[in-house]
Amino acid sequence: MTRPGWSSWFVLSVLAVSPCGAQQALGDAWWTGSVQAAGAATLPAGHILFEPYVYDVIADHSQTFTSRTYLIYGLVDRVSVGVIPIVGYDAVSGAPSSSRPGFEDLTAQAQYRLTQFHGGSWVPTTSFLVQETFPTGTYDRLGDRASNGFGAGTYTTTLALYSQTYFWMPNGRIVRARFDVQQTVLSTRVPIADASVYGTAAGFRGHAAPGSSTFVDLAGEYSLTRNWVLALDANYGRNGDTRVVGSGTVRHTGSGEAIGFTPAVEYNWTAGVGIIVGARAIEIGRNTARTVTPVVALNVVH
Repeated sequence: MTRPGWSSWFVLSVLAVSPCGAQQALGDAWWTGSVQAAGAATLPAGHILFEPYVYDVIADHSQTFTSRTYLIYGLVDRVSVGVIPIVGYDAVSGAPSSSRPGFEDLTAQAQYRLTQFHGGSWVPTTSFLVQETFPTGTYDRLGDRASNGFGAGTYTTTLALYSQTYFWMPNGRIVRARFDVQQTVLSTRVPIADASVYGTAAGFRGHAAPGSSTFVDLAGEYSLTRNWVLALDANYGRNGDTRVVGSGTVRHTGSGEAIGFTPAVEYNWTAGVGIIVGARAIEIGRNTARTVTPVVALNVVH
């Protein structure tokens, strides 16, 4: 995959649609994505979101397959709660691959809607989110298979603010825009024994203090027709320095940063059922591997 095509593909596809027309009604636009920006809207009370994602993270010497499923329930009209189970498998070049697929850390979340978008108003839909990640994935005592490490071993609390609004293009078609910011505010210290995801070896005894992480995503979705949508995410992520202490040594992993872009295409059979296919490319990074990640997701709201 080449760099120049990501943004130009999206822009040219938008410009290729008919030049002028009547303003598209909100109810005539069906949506699934985007791939990485979560929606600010909460589910109506009693409704369920089922959204499984499948990723293939391709790096120079490894290929990681991940299935991430969002299971969200509308508790009341302004509050949605849910869990995100994740399963992974790591195929490594020149080293043992994962012995089997394994569960990663489990995340639970609660989302509260603050405001609601209405046509003719400048106020977007906004919501506040709290996530708690539990250390359910294996992270140490890995023996000679570091690829069996699927977790981080820490309880992590993340806060996020999501926003979403709509714009009408000169040709009358709708663009749905999302802007999400999330920040980890607490990660507990991780006890480590032997080989681990923190780069320790057999015989190591100590702990790790994971650094905080920040993620910012700006996304746009363009309604080509009621069924077909073009989507694009542009995001920035930063992982703070992790301190590993034990067996008479102190080691720092250093912080890392990455800028990525994720173009995608959506097809929506109905207002509540759709599929999105895309690929994320890490274009710019510091202390971060360059990767390309094809992804497909099914979105079902009932």
